[in-house]
Amino acid sequence: MINFLKKKKENINNNSDFLSKVASLLIHAAKIDEVYTDDEKEIIKKTLIKLGAKNSNINEIISKATINEENSNQILDFTREVKNTSESDKIKIIKALWEIIYSNNNADMYEANLMRRLAGLLYIDNKLMGDIKEKIKKKFQNDLPGK
Repeated sequence: MINFLKKKKENINNNSDFLSKVASLLIHAAKIDEVYTDDEKEIIKKTLIKLGAKNSNINEIISKATINEENSNQILDFTREVKNTSESDKIKIIKALWEIIYSNNNADMYEANLMRRLAGLLYIDNKLMGDIKEKIKKKFQNDLPGK
């Protein structure tokens, strides 16, 4: 039974539909401040590769995800499958979300609200969410010119 569950999780992660849902969620986070930058697009691509996407499929996945994100009116469409993935993949996704948010060195109230909602929807512990946030925030603050 346990092996069956492990295989099911592995299959979810190898599924292009799963990767498209992740990309949709990341794109949603990138667009929530109404500025979708090349840096954010690069973070999304790197995250998809970390989650098992092949370089040759990245543009196709992102195109599908962009359409899904534009046609969706709620993040539940994107989080349904993500919440069932492994803890390590959830952490990769959460890190990417915070990297997208702090790529412009600022988290506005809409981005902070999105992350609070995602913590609940993805069953992420608040302490873990806060620890990841602070680590990413420090990383981007240290990368500022003049530091």
